[in-house]
Amino acid sequence: MRIKYGFLGILLAIAPTAYALDMGSVPVLAPRKNQEQAAQLSSQFLTRYSYRPVALDDSLSVKIMDRFIKSLDPDRMIFRQSDIDTFMADSTKIDDAIKKEDLKIPFSIFNVYEQRIVDRMTYARDLLKNGFDFTTQEDYALVRDKEPWPQSDADSNDLWRKRVKADWLRLKLGGQTEATIRDTLDKRYKNALERAYKYKSEDVFQSFMGAYSTSIDPHTDYFGATASADFDISMKLSLVGIGAVLQERDDYTTIRELVPGGPAQLSGKLAVGDRITGVGQGADGPIKEVMGTRLDEVVQLIRGAKDSVVRLDILPADAGADGGRRIISLVRDKISLEKQAAKKTVLPVKDGDITRNIGVITLPAFYEDFEARRKGEKDYRSASRDVANLLTELKQDNVDGVLIDLRNNGGGSLAEAIELTGLFTGKGPVVQQRSADGKVEVQSDDLPTPAWTGPVGVLINRGSASASEIFAAAIQDYGRGVIIGEPSFGKGTVQTVVNLDEVARSEKPKFGELKLTIAQFFRVNGGTTQLRGVTPDINLPGLSDPKTFGETSYDNALPWAQIKPARYKPSGNLKAELPKLQALHDKRVESDPDFQRLLEDVAELKSQRDKGVISLNEAERRKELAARESRLKARAQLDGDVDTSNDDGLQSNERSLTADIALENARKKAKDVLLNEATAILSDAAGLQAGAINGKSGQLGKAGGK
Repeated sequence: MRIKYGFLGILLAIAPTAYALDMGSVPVLAPRKNQEQAAQLSSQFLTRYSYRPVALDDSLSVKIMDRFIKSLDPDRMIFRQSDIDTFMADSTKIDDAIKKEDLKIPFSIFNVYEQRIVDRMTYARDLLKNGFDFTTQEDYALVRDKEPWPQSDADSNDLWRKRVKADWLRLKLGGQTEATIRDTLDKRYKNALERAYKYKSEDVFQSFMGAYSTSIDPHTDYFGATASADFDISMKLSLVGIGAVLQERDDYTTIRELVPGGPAQLSGKLAVGDRITGVGQGADGPIKEVMGTRLDEVVQLIRGAKDSVVRLDILPADAGADGGRRIISLVRDKISLEKQAAKKTVLPVKDGDITRNIGVITLPAFYEDFEARRKGEKDYRSASRDVANLLTELKQDNVDGVLIDLRNNGGGSLAEAIELTGLFTGKGPVVQQRSADGKVEVQSDDLPTPAWTGPVGVLINRGSASASEIFAAAIQDYGRGVIIGEPSFGKGTVQTVVNLDEVARSEKPKFGELKLTIAQFFRVNGGTTQLRGVTPDINLPGLSDPKTFGETSYDNALPWAQIKPARYKPSGNLKAELPKLQALHDKRVESDPDFQRLLEDVAELKSQRDKGVISLNEAERRKELAARESRLKARAQLDGDVDTSNDDGLQSNERSLTADIALENARKKAKDVLLNEATAILSDAAGLQAGAINGKSGQLGKAGGK
């Protein structure tokens, strides 16, 4: 059995159906036998080996039905109440259906969903033939997950009238002409309609199994071959392919970016904006047309074995639809995903007459090449190894402190979280793990001495989860560094991935993998990050909504708990210094215009969330827009670096590729107010530690980092 530890984002797809339809233009999807067998096999693990086993009975069946319907129509915009009534008549039958290897019920629901999508998109496109009256007073609800389902065709039509009207008004306020608005929205709804014809049984099954598994607990999940391969790539930070980032634009698979050093870039034959219209295997295999093909399917055609040949039929970026094409051959190679790896920067922080250099290590995930490590390869890729190398470089840069940026790091390898902690704490307990039978195991790092002994800071936000929380909690419990940011996600559970094909001894991959919660982890101080997350020592504002994002947003999350502390020896004590750091932070941000603007933006976003609706009255919206523009212009007068551009109302693939890339680059270059303040806080900590060395203050971590 192949085991992987760590946090995985839930991979939601969509799922098929079998109820009677009044219109039958879309393909009717049906379950495959291997999918029904995979569901039954998964149920055996979920009912026996989960950390919190849940019986597959009528009660769970109802929850699965609820989650499945919600995964398809979260805002209650597609189905009608009559559909829901019909579906729920079978809500207590799903458990028996899984046991009997019969998935007609979920596939039937999905077939209804497909037809409703076609119906709604067709209606939306018809609405574009006429304009809208933007002088009337009416609102459109931004979130409808708790609103009633439309009771009738008239209710559904009125709901979609408001939806289309809201889309139109947003584009109008963005400066688009009426003709452009019609064309843009028609393409948008047409694309959504066409996707209904491209769904496959894999999509249905993935979504249904996601509903089943997450009904056990929020982090149990199922994924098929494609999702499993994507997980392996994210952990290895490598894949075998041509080295191109692809995007679907107007039915074309379009090259958005060329990976430096990859076959595509080194060939000199491809450019950003080129469109792939066909893919052939080998030096002389037939070219398969891929116009209108789903992006994930095109990607699978392009990936393959190392040193093998793939041929691409290319329509150049500057050519029209009927322009000349060319066939190019590329040899697939291993592509390193360096953008997702740990990286460092050195930021100077001025403190009076003193300038301190703070090394920032940004870590997007706790990656590890499990397979290479299992094989005993000496140079396997991992987060802790990369960070250790970066720390060596930062020592040579003579930095005064190291800040680990874990914002939006959803976790990964548990082993990597432990080893990364050891780089800053040395040998000792890092995390405690309690299995379903109540047995507690203390997991430690055995690095004799820390790789970095100077001041440490950890920057977290609501998106910092699992392995990120293990690391941040250990740094906090050891008194090793200051935790900065907003409370973390609150995921305190451990998962393993079970290869169902290995369990069933299937020679061919057909059953997929099951991500199963097997344990709960606890801090060395005995508490858990479950639900509560890691509470920062110094709080910074955040843009996320705890009601909809984080462990507390799940209705079946495990409760907070506590066990005995592990035997560990803190290496520092920040309690005496934290009030000083807080006071310095408060004083600094009071006069920091960037920070104050961020607070304004956070308050405005919260106000919009609380309001829950937007006006469809043009005069009111223009008044709101004018107030925003006035505020931004006032900011720009103080700081010319402020972005004063308005929302254009366009989706990513509706802009020109050049414009979309320019917008993405502008966002990347925008001031990172929270990072700047975090480095300033760590600079303060380094200053206080220097005082400690001189006998003027208490200890902050360990001295002698350089």
